[in-house]
Amino acid sequence: MKKILLILAVTLFTSSAFAGSCPMLAGQVQSKIEEAKKLHDEGVKEHSSGNHANSEKLLKKALNLFKG
Repeated sequence: MKKILLILAVTLFTSSAFAGSCPMLAGQVQSKIEEAKKLHDEGVKEHSSGNHANSEKLLKKALNLFKG
């Protein structure tokens, strides 16, 4: 009986501890999305201007934000 209570207590406390990191993770995702959007817009602008090398560089940098 003690083992069951111990397992139950550990399970409840660890899941609530991890739940506190959700807002922090959401903020990190949001900042990467905003940075990627900025790089995307700059890359499209460079493409429209004919600067394809810089456009490709910016767009690849935006993609790399989501790796790892």
